[in-house]
Amino acid sequence: MAVLTSILLLLAAGMTYVVTRWLHNSLHYHRLAKEWSCQPAPKVPVPFLGIIRYLSRINVDKDMGVLRLLDEGFCKYGMTFEHKVLGVSQIATIEPENVKTLLAAKFPDFILGVRSRAFYPLLGDGIFNTDGELWSHSRALLRPQFSREQVRSEENGDWFYDKEEPSPHKTWLANYKQIADIGLLREHANHLIAALPKNKTAFDIQELFFRLTLDSATEFLFGESTNSLSPNFSPASGPLAASGGERGFADAFTLSLDYLISRVRTQDLYWLINPPRFQRAVKIVHDVVDYYVDRVLDAKSNPKDQSSNENKRYVFLEALAEETRDRKTLRDQLLNILLAGRDTTASLLTSSFYYLARHPEVWSRLRQEIIEAFPIEKKDSITLEKLREVKYIRYFLNEVMRLLPPVPMNSRTAVKDTILPTGGGPDHKSPILVKEGMRVVWPVWHMHRRTDIWGTDAHEFRPDRWEEGGNKGWNYLPFNGGPRICLGQQYALAESSYVLVRLLQQFDVLENAQPEITSPQPKNHLILSHKHGVQVRLWSSSFSQSL
Repeated sequence: MAVLTSILLLLAAGMTYVVTRWLHNSLHYHRLAKEWSCQPAPKVPVPFLGIIRYLSRINVDKDMGVLRLLDEGFCKYGMTFEHKVLGVSQIATIEPENVKTLLAAKFPDFILGVRSRAFYPLLGDGIFNTDGELWSHSRALLRPQFSREQVRSEENGDWFYDKEEPSPHKTWLANYKQIADIGLLREHANHLIAALPKNKTAFDIQELFFRLTLDSATEFLFGESTNSLSPNFSPASGPLAASGGERGFADAFTLSLDYLISRVRTQDLYWLINPPRFQRAVKIVHDVVDYYVDRVLDAKSNPKDQSSNENKRYVFLEALAEETRDRKTLRDQLLNILLAGRDTTASLLTSSFYYLARHPEVWSRLRQEIIEAFPIEKKDSITLEKLREVKYIRYFLNEVMRLLPPVPMNSRTAVKDTILPTGGGPDHKSPILVKEGMRVVWPVWHMHRRTDIWGTDAHEFRPDRWEEGGNKGWNYLPFNGGPRICLGQQYALAESSYVLVRLLQQFDVLENAQPEITSPQPKNHLILSHKHGVQVRLWSSSFSQSL
């Protein structure tokens, strides 16, 4: 009897604590809502804590299930709503003012949340995977590798825009040698052109673009390329050979990223997804990067005559090692930049050819303007300054990233009770309360398709809209915005522009080899790719294919 009484007393005490805490929180949030003039956002009624609803969409389409789930909410409840995902309340919004608040105006109020822990096995404490002091330390460490410049306005012909209000596009612009060594890009573009089929057969250009960007990114970061497109390259020793060659490293990196997105989708249960296959892939990637880190650290510890290095090509790792000799720090930052440099650029280039193959009028105009600016016989005349002068390249890439942004969705978690400025109340215009620990997601995939912002043709691919004065600012965020804007942004734009020019100089015929695919079939992982690749035919009908 005494035992039963003790159990009942414990249960009663537990129930009292739960009810008291609930009442306290309810009164606390009611007071905050009144003080801050907040109204609730529309709530999606979901049974069973939203678990069945979420899992049903993922099981049907693991690549686009989350975006389709959000699309249903935006269509029915408006541009901001609250729902439960796996039992956790979250706010979804595609209001530019809310996104500006998340990324800039109230930047300190939000952190990455569970993402940092889910991504840690691969990305560690790199700049894309940390918050607070660790993030500030990463920014201070990397900042010397980037020169912060005043961004010119769109009217002056540059890519990014100056405003008195916080701009999403202000970022670190890497200097000429760091961001895009044209000589380096030329060599890898030559390898790409040499790897293309010469008999007008169909091929997957996505696979080649991912190999191209891996080659260029590893040379930029490590000082040694994986050379996966080089026809004469065969690694005989070193970490690439041990991991199965450059394709083994690329496959391990891609597999690791696939597991990271699976981990973050399960939110606080991310730790359940840690199979041996994932661990082996992460080890392969770390071993390769550690090899290059150790080689540079050894060279720093045993300096030789530096006179011969005056004209040496810039290597990111060597420059970063001047700031820190910590092995793990170097590895973590390199992997974070590799993710930005390889995947973002490959995604943009692949999506560019997806649309070019289906819009011959755009191909013709783009090629005409490229040939006028860069005659075929003057391939060596390509510079970043001249690339910027071809405005239609900019319009074209802007439109590609509007409809197929490399990062279609992002999220933050509130580190304190705070607000978003709009989305609440009957008219959806009142501020909404964001409770500490609540997750907020914003899919630019949907924001870039809002007909009230982009017009009735928002779902159509039309680069001319940018010539007519396309929307910018916080309506358009292909690389995120604010202090945490993607560091790979300038690298991706520079490399993509250069590769486009080289390919359109070289080839005048592009055919769509997937006529059955009439709308994009994205694979939405960390960085967007195309589920079925992008099959094309590409050849020259009237001029030599010499490099």
